[in-house]
Amino acid sequence: MYLQTAALTAVCPELGNPRMQALNNAALDQIDDNVATPNYDRSQVSAGIVHFGVGGFHRAHQAMYLDALMNEGKALDWGICGVGVMPSDRRMAEVMAAQDGLYTLVLKHADGSYEPRVIGSIVDYLFAPDDPEAVIEKIAAESTRIVSLTVTEGGYNFHHVTGEFDLDNPDVVHDLAEGATPRTTFGLVAEALRRRRERGIEPFTLMSCDNIQGNGDVARKMFVAFARHKDSELGEWMAEHVQFPNSMVDRITPVTTDVDKAQVRERFGIDDAWPVVCEPFTQWVLEDHFNQGRPPYEDVGVQIVDDVMPYELMKLRLLNASHQALTYLGYLAGYRYAHEVCQDKLFADFLMDYMTYEGEPTLRPVPGVDLNDYKQTLIDRFSNPEIRDTLARLCAESSDRIPKWLLPVVREQLDAGGEIKRSAAVVASWARYAEGHDEAGEPIEIVDRLADELKRIAQHNRDNPTAFIENRELFGDLVDNERFVAAYTDALSRLHEQGARAELEALLSG
Repeated sequence: MYLQTAALTAVCPELGNPRMQALNNAALDQIDDNVATPNYDRSQVSAGIVHFGVGGFHRAHQAMYLDALMNEGKALDWGICGVGVMPSDRRMAEVMAAQDGLYTLVLKHADGSYEPRVIGSIVDYLFAPDDPEAVIEKIAAESTRIVSLTVTEGGYNFHHVTGEFDLDNPDVVHDLAEGATPRTTFGLVAEALRRRRERGIEPFTLMSCDNIQGNGDVARKMFVAFARHKDSELGEWMAEHVQFPNSMVDRITPVTTDVDKAQVRERFGIDDAWPVVCEPFTQWVLEDHFNQGRPPYEDVGVQIVDDVMPYELMKLRLLNASHQALTYLGYLAGYRYAHEVCQDKLFADFLMDYMTYEGEPTLRPVPGVDLNDYKQTLIDRFSNPEIRDTLARLCAESSDRIPKWLLPVVREQLDAGGEIKRSAAVVASWARYAEGHDEAGEPIEIVDRLADELKRIAQHNRDNPTAFIENRELFGDLVDNERFVAAYTDALSRLHEQGARAELEALLSG
């Protein structure tokens, strides 16, 4: 039960560039007829959702689903008001203002065809550093019934070992001070809820759409923790009255490049300062726990369920962990794009074996999903040459990703006596990658919150093969497990002496 394509527009061939249109409301009627545009009156759309973190994924996913509903004449009171909190969000604020919230979404099919449409569901955008009061009042307004989030794992401000809210974060320290003007999402949301409570307005639903396990549960824990430290009564009221539904979201959405912008101009005649490109596949599984209603998402393919956990584990331990399984090994071997790796049969066979023998055994039953079909679909998606998803992107922030996506598989398999040699090899490939050069001696830029520490430790991989996994903040007690250590050190030794391909050949032959 997942969508292979949104099927919202005809696939466009290259149109050439008969006339260039700067994207905004006034230009909608002038855009080529082969590019779908909103068929609803945007002046009749009002904001019912405030969204923190308007990036590529949100615009390829949640905003797209709402636009699809609006094109059916539904959910016109559920428009999106985007909010930027980080200084880096200023550019998005400028683009949203110049383009009246419009942007071009381009689905890139594996056969080379492109499927463009202009999305109109974002009707406002506020930049919190310039006017935090406007953001607070927008959230506090009775018309706001959902506050949603795509702020990445780091945006939830939890300690990576304890899982508790990090009270030492300087911006959190600032926001917890008496009379402080909020800087953080936590501070803005808590102050808006305080005002709603004071004014007798029902609370909104706080809907996380981030790629973390139990995203709603994590959001509840962190936002309530902040509120309790700010105002204990407010924190208890939030815990009792605010809904935090869990969700599973999926669509590969690479970072927009200058080439993508140029293609939108050349193929479709649209001058879009920040288009979004993505794969055709999209999936959203959402628990039906809302304070004040929600858009009829199910009408455009969203799976509304009582419990998202089985779907979430499927994605985290098959898709996300498989990304980690291909990225370091592929990069060491000289590849730079995900599709290059997955078009190599050796790597594709390794990924399928990881999913079948290590990832899949840790899953719960997933209603409505054929796991064999899902696994093959993942390989096909990763192989799409048009997406050009970089291994550098997938290698980034490994210290956040590996502990959440892959190590739970290792621990469950160890407890059950299951296979772990492929997962151990992935951890070893991360350790080898952290040494800072690939097999050809080309330098690697490590992008990670712990980059300096990881590189320092990795320099000892050869003289102390367990150095990397002795970092208990990341790996816990895995270094004490003889079976894991044996598989890990065997893989690391082969990566050093023979390289990534030889390691995969050994795993497949074994």
